[in-house]
Parts: sequence; structure tokens; C-alpha cells
Amino acid sequence: MTISNIKIDIVRKDIKNIHLAVYPPTGRVRIAAPLKVNDDAIRLFAISKLGWIKRHQRKFAGQERISPREYKNRESHYFKGKRYLLNIVEKEAPPKVVIKNKTYIELFVRPETPLLKREEIMTEWYREQLKMQIPILISKWEKLINVKISDWRVKQMKTKWGSCNIEKKRIWLNLELAKKPEHCLEYIVVHEMIHLLERHHNDRFVYLLENHLPNWKQLKTELNKLPVSHADWDY
Repeated sequence: MTISNIKIDIVRKDIKNIHLAVYPPTGRVRIAAPLKVNDDAIRLFAISKLGWIKRHQRKFAGQERISPREYKNRESHYFKGKRYLLNIVEKEAPPKVVIKNKTYIELFVRPETPLLKREEIMTEWYREQLKMQIPILISKWEKLINVKISDWRVKQMKTKWGSCNIEKKRIWLNLELAKKPEHCLEYIVVHEMIHLLERHHNDRFVYLLENHLPNWKQLKTELNKLPVSHADWDY
């Protein structure tokens, strides 16, 4: 549905009320509507919310974006929410990534290593770091929420910070979370684990999330305000 040159994704669900959301970083608009609500009613609802939609889209338009990385000296890279400068060390030895101090990430590569290979080395390092954080958080929250995760995995996701397969009790986490503060990663882990108790983002889901993580709204806001990569993905 398009209203005032704004494209709106419509999703029909077995819910009681209409829900409107504007997602960072691109300002994508989504309306979840009850199955029995017709298109005219949805259109009127959207028109009544145009001012709210445009305010949120302007806010996201001003969010800092990270351009594609070139993996060269003194380039900015993020890890656990902190900004580091990349230091390339060319050496005839197996490649590795090392946090030198509070300022530098050192990328050890063989001379003439191409950009794509440098990116691959950094990506695998981020994956390894994230995989060390996740089991600790899952173990902690399994006890607090009283659920059991059968499996968890990490992948580069273009549209979400995380997802949950309720039937298989498996959660997926976006590799980009390795670059974000640890408390933001924890928020996403808790969010996905609560889906094992409630599939939909309804009032019960919000109640459970607030009960276990009272500051979730602040964490969500912080995560969505952080610099985002050039890829278009949101939550």
C-alpha cells in the first residue's frame, strides 16, 4: 500500500488491534492488521498516522552510516560497541586479529593480501568473538526465563538482529552484534528466547520482556541509534 509516496508493508495476523511500526535504518513502514480488517480501514488508519511516520523516518535518515570497509590503516572498526582504528601488520605468518589496546585492532596478514581476504579474516574473527559471548548469555537466561534453547547459530542477516525458530527451539543472531555493546547483544538474546513463550509481538510478549528486562526499550533505542553498516537491515 502506498500513501503520500510512502510505501507501507501490510501483514495480516490473528491479532486484535492494528500495530504500526517504522523500522531503522531505512524508515521502512509496516502495519500488522487483524484478519478481519479491510484495506479501506487500514488506509484510513495509515493516513491518520502520517505525521508520526514522517517524524520517525526523518529521525532514522539522520542516523550515522558506515561506508563499505577498505581494510586499510587507521580505518574505523567497531567491537563490543567501542570504536577502534585498524592497524595492518604485514607478516609472513598465519593471519590473525588482535586487540592491541583501547585504540587499535591489529590485522596480521601476509603481504599483498587482497581486500576480500582481509574482510574474510576480520569477519571470521568477529564470528569467533560473538560465539564466545552467546553461550554465557543463553545459560544465564535459560534459568531466568525457564526455557531451553536446543540450538543457536550466527549468520550475517540483512533484515533482522535475530530470529527464533520456535518449533526447533533454535535462535539465530546477526553477526553484526559482535560490533555492538554487550548489553545490546543481551537484549536481542532475551528477545528471541522469550519468543519460545510467546510467538507474536503482542501484549503478552511485551509483558514478559518487561518483566525480565525492564530497560528493554532503552536498549532497543540505543541499538538502533548506533552506527549501522552500509547494508540495509533492521529489527
